[in-house]
Amino acid sequence: MNDNNEESELPENTLHELNTYLEAHPETRFMELLAPDMVGVLRGKRIDSDDFHKPFGNGVNYCASSVVLDTKGACFENAGYGWDDGDPDVRGLAVPGTLVPVPWATLPTAQVMLSLDNLDGTPYFMDPRQVLKRTLQPLYDMGLHPVMATELEFYLVEHDGRKWRPRVSRIPGSDIRQTGLQFAVFEDLDDVDVFLTDLDSICQAQNIPAGAALSEYAPGQFEVNLHHVDDPLLACDHALMLKRAVKAAARSNDLAATFMAKPFAGIAGSGLHMHISLLDEDGNNVFAGESKDGPWTDTLRHAIGGMAETMAESMAVFAINANSYRRYGMNSYVPSTPNWGPNHRDLALRIPLSSPENTRVEHRVSGADANPFLAAAAVFAGLHHGIANKVEPGPMIQEREKVDDIVTLPTCWPLALDVFDKGAVLPRYFGKQYHELYGICRREEFERFQSEVTDRDYEWYLRAV
Repeated sequence: MNDNNEESELPENTLHELNTYLEAHPETRFMELLAPDMVGVLRGKRIDSDDFHKPFGNGVNYCASSVVLDTKGACFENAGYGWDDGDPDVRGLAVPGTLVPVPWATLPTAQVMLSLDNLDGTPYFMDPRQVLKRTLQPLYDMGLHPVMATELEFYLVEHDGRKWRPRVSRIPGSDIRQTGLQFAVFEDLDDVDVFLTDLDSICQAQNIPAGAALSEYAPGQFEVNLHHVDDPLLACDHALMLKRAVKAAARSNDLAATFMAKPFAGIAGSGLHMHISLLDEDGNNVFAGESKDGPWTDTLRHAIGGMAETMAESMAVFAINANSYRRYGMNSYVPSTPNWGPNHRDLALRIPLSSPENTRVEHRVSGADANPFLAAAAVFAGLHHGIANKVEPGPMIQEREKVDDIVTLPTCWPLALDVFDKGAVLPRYFGKQYHELYGICRREEFERFQSEVTDRDYEWYLRAV
């Protein structure tokens, strides 16, 4: 694998897609152009009807540094992009199949995801979509085709005039907040039924393949599952579009939603779980079969071995900001060591119950706040590394076996960045240039976060010290 970018090809059917959409939605006034930045925030701009053709043709000018900003939207001083290079434009091209309406907009509006290219037509190396695309290529070169789905957890939250808290149900006939975890209770779904109905309508309009929804293992926490698709790039689009849809549906109902990994102490954090299988060129699941550990192939064992071996150096991708690391702890269903096994939610790499043709691995380490493109890229890098090198996964945890609370992963931000910077595998897949840039930017955000003096400092230290 080398760091040379291959020229991208503009699909011939993109302009046809635009024309077909406008025939169905002739009243469309605006179009929102979206691309995720390094931390997974969708950024972009809104254009009017005179410019609709641009992203579907030769491309629209797009601010190059917009994909390498901190969580608050500022440029990095040490990255060399933005302030240092005059912030040039690159070309934004519509991603086929992502042109959909924006149901919550005041005027008729569409949205489309962008893929970013350099002016010479080569992929823009800082675009997270291009990082995932690059990482997937070695699997395609082996004749393997990933199938992927995500599960996203989030909180509905409210502010009581003093602090943020989970938005929880009230005891009927009163304004008294219901206490307790209330996992999978239908009354919690009933109480936000209008929100869920609005969310379903948005998902239907935007072709987001949302499936099951449930109240999760904390008050005010919910999970929405997305269906499997045979394109990880599309699966990541779905994840980001779902986040946007959840927040829009919440706003429409005077609610707020957050995908923070750990918004509240003492209760569950929110994760991004990725379900992955691999098909050969004939459409057969190469994970289905038999091995010494169970009803799955050595290919799956080796894939798990590679994901486990690269998990430590990937933690700075799975846990992307200061809050992300608060999610890891005892009795939280959030693993802190790269263990694996079947039908066990306390493991980092779980083999769910399924039919043979649906044999897959569930990666349970990443927080809901992660950039799904980069998190998936780290997972697929480890998966390919394991298969290509026949990496053994180590001892398997049996179903219902008690798991010791062992911490071997770097579960604090500066340590995770140290391990990331020294990583030997991810640079080969992400590209050395992007790998170095990612480490520089995330470390600078860590330093910015640490430099702030918060109310917590005063609460703990002002009187006592």
